[in-house]
Order: sequence, then C-alpha cells, then structure tokens
Amino acid sequence: MTSFTSHLTALQSSASRHPSAPAFQITTKSGCNGGSVAWVLISYHDFLRDVDLAAKYWSNTLSAIPTKAVVGMWLAGMDYSDVVHIYGISRAGYIPQLFSLRLPNPTVVAELLERARAQALIYDRTFESVVHEFPLRVHTACSLDDMSAFAPAYLPPLQDPVSKEELVFIFHTSGSTSGSPKLVRCNYVWLESMLSKSAQICIPQSPNRQDVCTWMGSMCHIAQSFMLMGAIQHGSCTIQPTRIDFSSEELADMISRCRLNRLHQFATFLTVHIRHARQNPKLLSVLRSLDTLLYSGLPLGSEEEEFGYSNSLPLRNLFGSTECGAMLISEGGSDRSARFLRPLNGVHYEFMPISPPTNASAHVSANSQLAEMVIMSDSPDCPDMALRQSSDGHFHTGDLFQEVSPGKYVSRGRNDDWIKSLNSLRCDTRSIEDNVRSTCGDLVQECVVVGTGRPSPTLFVEPATDMDHELLKREIVRRTRLFHSRRYLHERITSVDFIVVVKQKSLPRTATKGNIRRQAVEEAYKQELDEIYGVED
Repeated sequence: MTSFTSHLTALQSSASRHPSAPAFQITTKSGCNGGSVAWVLISYHDFLRDVDLAAKYWSNTLSAIPTKAVVGMWLAGMDYSDVVHIYGISRAGYIPQLFSLRLPNPTVVAELLERARAQALIYDRTFESVVHEFPLRVHTACSLDDMSAFAPAYLPPLQDPVSKEELVFIFHTSGSTSGSPKLVRCNYVWLESMLSKSAQICIPQSPNRQDVCTWMGSMCHIAQSFMLMGAIQHGSCTIQPTRIDFSSEELADMISRCRLNRLHQFATFLTVHIRHARQNPKLLSVLRSLDTLLYSGLPLGSEEEEFGYSNSLPLRNLFGSTECGAMLISEGGSDRSARFLRPLNGVHYEFMPISPPTNASAHVSANSQLAEMVIMSDSPDCPDMALRQSSDGHFHTGDLFQEVSPGKYVSRGRNDDWIKSLNSLRCDTRSIEDNVRSTCGDLVQECVVVGTGRPSPTLFVEPATDMDHELLKREIVRRTRLFHSRRYLHERITSVDFIVVVKQKSLPRTATKGNIRRQAVEEAYKQELDEIYGVED
C-alpha cells in the first residue's frame, strides 16, 4: 500500500495519477433537473487546483501571521468549498482548528480558540454578527470566485514537517465536559496512522472501476475527514447528497445516476433505508448490489442487522472516535461471524478486563467478561498526551467489548454516562443530571437523561413538588438555560417538549444500590420517546 506523508501529498499523488477522474459529485444550487437532484463533477485535477488557489489566497490574506500558527475554521463542513478551505489552510502552512455549526455558542468557540492559541478565525457567514467581538483576526469563508479574483500567482512549495510531532490539525471532542469540548491535537504521527487506516477501509473491490461513495458528515468532525482521506488515496469519488439523512429515493438515484457503489453512513440513517427495503423488494435489490454498506457511530438495531445479514446485504460496521479515528472493522459477509469487530492493521490496542458496570448501555449476562478497549501509548493513533490517563500514559476509551473468539469482539456499550446521539456525537448525560440536581433540587427528587440514537437528549424527572407538570418543566428549562447555552446542539435540552415528568420512584432502578437504569428507561418509554422525536412506525 502506498504511504503518504499527509492528506496533501495524498491529494497531489492522486491528482497526478487520476487527473481527469471525478473527486466529487456536487449538488447544484438549483438541485433540480426534471424533478430530481442534479450533480456536477469535480475532477482530481480541479480539486488540487482549487486547494492551491485557496492556499494562495489565505497565504496572502494571512501574511501577517507566521506559518504553523493555528487558524480557527468555524464552518458547516458540508460543502465542497469547506473542503477546499480546510485543505487550503493546511497547504498554506497553517494548522486548522475545526469547529462545526453544531457548536453555535461564540463564547465557547472564543475560549477554545484562546486555549489553542489561534491567531485567526475563518467563519461561515452564519456567524457574521458575533465574530467581530473576537480578540483575533476574523475572515469570511469566501467563494472560489472571490479567491480567484484576489489570490496571488505564486504558491511556495509544499514543505515537509521538521518533526512528525508537529501539529497538523486540531479537532474537538464531540461532547462537552465542564461546559466545553476538549481540544484534540493531532500530529503527523497520528495523521499517517489515519491515512494508513483509512486506506485499509476504502480498498476498492474492483481495480478496474472507480469507487463512488457517499459524503458521511461534516468535515469539521473526524468521520468525514477520515473517510475522505481513504477515498483520495484510492482515487475514489465522493458524492455530496442534498442532506446527510438523505431519502431512500435519493439513495436509489445516486446508485443509478452517479454510479454509487459504497454507502458510508451513520447507523441511524442506514436503519431508515433497511426498514424501507423490508417493504420494497426493488430497494432491497439495489442495496444488495452495492459493494459495501458501511455504517458507524452506533450499532444497528437487532432487527435491522438480522434482516440485513439474512438478505445478503454487504454490511460492515466501523467503530471509531474523534480521538483515534476508525479503530475496529467487521469483516462483512453473510455468516454470523462476519459481524464481529477486529482491530485495524498497524495499531496496538489492549482489551483490559473490568467488573461488569451497573450503567453499561447493553445487556450482558452476569458471567460475561467485559473489557475496556485501551489505546496503548506506542500505537501511532494514540491521541495527544493531554487526553491520556496520567497513571499509565495510555488512552482509555471507556468503550466496552466482549471477546467472542480470538481477536474478534462485540461492542457492549460504555463504562461511563456518555451516550451517542443520532449523528453519533457524544453527550455527557451525567453532567446534565448533575446540573438539574444543583439548580432544581427543590423541584426534582430524581432524574435521568436518555436519548441514545436520538437528535438530542430527553430528561425524565421524578418531582419533589406538587407543582403543575407543565409549570415544572418550564421552570427547569428556565433554571438550566445558561448551562445548556454552552453545549453542542445535540447535547441541549432547551424545550419543555424534551422533559417528561413521571411519578416518584417509578423509573426502573438497580436492585442493589437503587440507581436509575438508563438503558431500561430507554426501553420502557420507547413509545413515548418515539412520539417526542416524531418517529414513525
């Protein structure tokens, strides 16, 4: 397998080998062509040209800032121009610090920029009204036409890093701790591991055909950044859908008109297509024809998984995190063992046995041996020292597994109070519960936050007062508003619609300590949660 120093050298290599091959298929502004979506092809040659253009523009615009400085980028991450800006800032010699629109609080963004010692911010026009208060240089993420009009002709040669310990990206954890995400500082050792792992995952089944895959999520989060690195290395094409949770009709359109052969999607969205395929033999046949249905973020529901394997759908489960990118992959295939996870090549993980936790998010028998996946310090994808455990220097993921055969694992939830939302971003439920207890202790006897696989969390409350339930919910929202204003959109509870008041002592609890069982609440109130989130049967 070809080795690349960075995402930029990977792009240069593919543009040299496949200049005319499409790197992207991008939806047009009108979005319609006889009632269907229209896509425009962007070749690898043009992609590299646009990245170089962005590098020239930003080198000139940020000329007062030294190279290797951190530059914040507050973008949607869903458009081709966002990819060009991110890669262009890298090509100009700066370190992108990536924020998505899901973190809309300017105070938190300003704090994170200061923590990373960023010297400038490039922002989406959405934030025009708030960024000018920031104590650093701010610039709008402009169009390619605008960059072309003002970019100089000269672009310095691409420089290798002096040391592989140099920073190349700064991401942020997808959930908030103490009111703010953590910085995920990424160096060239980490980046080369991402390139190696993404290349493994994206190997084409046929060397005589260009792979075409779906855009997975925001480029400001690790999932799409990681998958794009894999696509670039193999000269594959990435399709931009009209939205990340695109319809089954649009999926069929991408397969027939855009030659899509690899569906990359978060499990929550793939579930919708599988459910439709159960009622639609034509869609089932179309899904079966793909080379892979790769999903990540959450496990598939048991019914969808069983249906998929029994109907020969090419399912592959990819397990990863912001800190480490992809870590485990299932083999794929139709037999039961094909769904088991194994570590990717070139890494060093240990699965350390633990005692069965009371808050694990999956059912396990009393005698099941659970193990936490730990990224060892000598593994090239082990994240920055600030994220590792001080006692041993390793990165403890908090993710639990059961070894079902030598080197093969099944996910068994987490060893903490974090849950994953609809788009696989994390949410610290304990911090929300603790805030409710501290601000509403006179109103709430006990509470629990649920919402695995949902767009946002829901709070269940056992009241400590006879207050009218609607008044109680409004008062909880009022008292906790400041706390939630600092969190990602997928972590917030800002409407009474996402608060459920139940009878005292009615929530399911453990027999020994009497702790509320989060997963049991999810199951017991599934119908009510489906109604809250507008889920149709």
